[in-house]
This record gives sequence, C-alpha cells and structure tokens, in this order.
Amino acid sequence: MSTVFDPARLGDLDLPNRLVMAPMTRNRADDDGVPTPLMATYYAQRASAGLIIAEASTPNAVGQTYPNITAIHTDAHVAGWRRVTEAVRAAGGRMFLQLQHGGRIGHPDNSGGLHPVAPSPVPLPESIFTPRGHQPAVVPVEMSLDDIHATVADFAAAARRAVDAGFAGVEVHGGNGYLLHQFLASGTNHRTDGYGGSPAARVRFVVEVVRAVAEAVGPERVGLRIAPGVTANGMHEDDVVSVYPALVDALADTGLAYLHVVFADPDQPLFQHIRKHWTGTLIANPMLPWPGPLPVDGGRQEGERLLAAGADLVSLGRAFLANPDLVERLRRGAPLNPLRDKGLMYVSGEEGYTDYPVLAETALADGGE
Repeated sequence: MSTVFDPARLGDLDLPNRLVMAPMTRNRADDDGVPTPLMATYYAQRASAGLIIAEASTPNAVGQTYPNITAIHTDAHVAGWRRVTEAVRAAGGRMFLQLQHGGRIGHPDNSGGLHPVAPSPVPLPESIFTPRGHQPAVVPVEMSLDDIHATVADFAAAARRAVDAGFAGVEVHGGNGYLLHQFLASGTNHRTDGYGGSPAARVRFVVEVVRAVAEAVGPERVGLRIAPGVTANGMHEDDVVSVYPALVDALADTGLAYLHVVFADPDQPLFQHIRKHWTGTLIANPMLPWPGPLPVDGGRQEGERLLAAGADLVSLGRAFLANPDLVERLRRGAPLNPLRDKGLMYVSGEEGYTDYPVLAETALADGGE
C-alpha cells in the first residue's frame, strides 16, 4: 500500500511524494489580479509538496469573484504568475494553476462594473465581500449560448496563458459553488435548452470546458476538480448519484492528468464508483472538520485511508497554509503549527501567510539549537 511519502508519476511529472497542496484563495494579488512578489515567496516556501495547485485564477474579467483574486487573462497576469512559477521551480517544486469562473459568485464592484453571469438568474443566497465590505449578492444574468461559447474559449485561452507563465498544467474548478458547479446542480441550473434539465445535459458545459482546455494545452496538462454534494456558497444537489457518474463517463476518454475530488469519503458509494470508473490519476481531498480545527496530524491519517481506498494522491489545504514544511513535519512526526484566524484571508501582507515558522525556527523559538 502506498503512503503519502511515496513518489508518484503524474503525466510528465515525477512527484517526490503524494501530498498535494490544494488550491486556497488568499486574496494577496494586486487590484488588477496580478500575483505579487509576496505570493512567489509563499508558494516557494511550500515547494516540498509533491504538487502545488495554485489558487483560483479567473479566465476573464466577468468571472471575478472577490477583491484581490488572481486572474490569468492579460499579459500582466502572465508576467506576475511567471515570477511565482520561477520561484517555485528554483525551490524544486512543481505547479498547476486552478482556473475558476465565479458565475453568480461575483459583484460589479469586484469586476470593474461587469454584472455576474450564471446558467440561470438564481442569486447567491449570501452576501459577498467587496471593497466596500459585505454587500447583498446581485441576481446574475442568464448566460446566452454565445456567452457559453465565449466562456469555453476563455478557459482554453487562460490555459494557454498558464502554460506560458510556466505552470506544468491547469486544474479546471468544477466545484465549491462556482460557475461549473452551478451548471451541474439543479438548484442553480433551471435551463431548458441543451445545457439544463437531465444530468447528461447539465454536465455538458463542464465537459465542453474541459475538452477545450485539453485541446489547447494537451490533456496530460489538465485536471478537473469536483465537489459532489458540497454545500459551499449556497449550493444544494439532490442527484449527485446521477450527475457525477455521468460526468465521469463523459470524460473517461479524454486522458486527463487527474480528477480531483473534494471532501472525499472512502466509505461512500459515490467515491467508490468514481474510483472504479475513473481509470486515470485520482486526487482525493479528505473530509476533515470544517470549519472546526484540523486534526493534530493535519489530515495525514485520513489521507492514508484514501490511498488505501484507491486514491493516487492526497490534497491538503489548511495544513499546508499553516506549515510551509508540512511534508517534513509529517515525516518526522513533528507538531504542526496551529492555523490562525481565517479572517486573515481578507488582509494583505505577511501575517497568516508567509510568516508561519518552519521546524528550525520553531526549535530556536523554543530554546533549541
């Protein structure tokens, strides 16, 4: 049985271990979505991960979610991300970039006055953070067929830009309540055309995006992240057992680098079905307490359970955020840094971002050598 410390192969990449740093939005880009030098430091600190999946980056302006979120649709975005990938490569790491369109999770104040778009005019049932603080969500504009086709093209163009920026590949975000997830779920997709209704129709947009991205940069450079049944951002799914098998079947012949399942539970029939029918690499993100505290091992034990159940790689988020040297800490059985206030997501600067200590610094603080 594999352990989280065993090497693995992912497409053309040799991974030194099976621990993947999951994408985590931290709002440290500049006002135009350009990654900052501080972000290069942050990711380089965590380069010992088998693979880093960098935080969500929007493929077009209307897909912007919150302030200071990274993007990948201008030359300035590419240049900013290139500084990050070069720093990580110099530290011995490997990176994919997550591509995420917010859909209804957006606000004109966050996207230069552009109104959010979505599969149907169903608003986010929560407020949304903007430069002026939390505001009520707006009703999104239902996407026309031209909007859908243009968005598919924008994802493909963003993938090409990501490769130009030095990423080994991209992860298409199909979960957590963002645009692709909104197409998958009946609660947010009320369409009566070929993109709504049956599970086969609701997976169509996701399939078209993934196939376009794979054609643009090569399927071995493309992963897809899904979050079956996850209720983040006001989502509700009552037919996951129909939708996600249909999605897996529709992508079975694509040769993607991986499928990434959020909050994976090895005891659930859906996870077992996905593992059985997805013949490629499967990254599993363990079901850990949320928003409660992390387990003392950061999720390693649950990760090992997923590997035993057939996952190939394990993604951890908060544990990597709080521990730049997470791999070494887990290997030694050393204590992990506690995670700080989640509100630090919405601030700039080093606090709660690049100032988490590594083992040597912890030892000195404790009076060791």
